[in-house]
Amino acid sequence: MFKKQWLAFVLAFVVPLVAVFAWWGGFATVSVRDTEAGPYRYAYLDYEGPISNMRKTQRTALKKFDLARVPAGDTITVLFTDPRADHGKVRAHVGYVLGESDPVPEGLQAARIARRPVVLATVHAAVLLGPSKAYQALDERGLAITMPTVERYRPAGQANRIGTFILEMNR
Repeated sequence: MFKKQWLAFVLAFVVPLVAVFAWWGGFATVSVRDTEAGPYRYAYLDYEGPISNMRKTQRTALKKFDLARVPAGDTITVLFTDPRADHGKVRAHVGYVLGESDPVPEGLQAARIARRPVVLATVHAAVLLGPSKAYQALDERGLAITMPTVERYRPAGQANRIGTFILEMNR
């Protein structure tokens, strides 16, 4: 009797959880390499607070893009402080990549990131899972995380597909 219950539990709960974790990119490998990245032009809102609340600011920035009818590129976050140093609090720019000739939506600021040498970590994973996998891959390679870092997320373009998380850390 216990074996039947155990099997039912595994089939009903464990298998679906493992399947979702795999679909989100939980088993995806992270590619880490030295390269050059940039230049980028982006529009953003300043953010200071818990890293867990940044997505609200991201959505606010997207609303400003939508109201201005300006196409939003990849999500971009420029982290200036390490969340490990201040109990999960960060100072960052949170926004979207902006086309070279596109106007800056009202209420947002614009900035540029020049072309520069970086350590680039990329992983095909959900936006909430990608950062932990990328930073963990850098740590496993013995690379000290230095700020600022640039985090970009490139959606797959379809709701049922997982995008690509890209982490850039200056060399």
